Amino acid sequence: MSENVIKTSTTSELARERNRAAADRTLMAWIRTSIAMIGFGFGVGKLSDVLENKAATMPDDPINSGIVFGEAFIALGILSLLAAVVQYGRILKQIDNPQYVYTSSRALPMMTAISLLLIGLFGFITVLL
Repeated sequence: MSENVIKTSTTSELARERNRAAADRTLMAWIRTSIAMIGFGFGVGKLSDVLENKAATMPDDPINSGIVFGEAFIALGILSLLAAVVQYGRILKQIDNPQYVYTSSRALPMMTAISLLLIGLFGFITVLL
């Protein structure tokens, strides 16, 4: 009779616990970032709405660029948070695997930065026009 016994050591278990804590801190940072983006988008959208109602002499903006700009930040915040939750689940699954093997994950901060760059370019172009 042979049993599959997984040997654990205090060192490896503490390393797993540190990795779990790091994943928790990373998720919390993404939550704060997403809340900031959603809040900023909401503020821009409401400010744009208020300014449009007060300034009837301004030229028409057929695409409502202020509202679109705000909604883009809200969407980016929601999508970033969704991606962070998915990445967090994958990391925890990897850590709980007895034969843990490091695999490189998608660069969530890079994807968010590129999205912010595109939103910023949209804002820049709408201000010019």
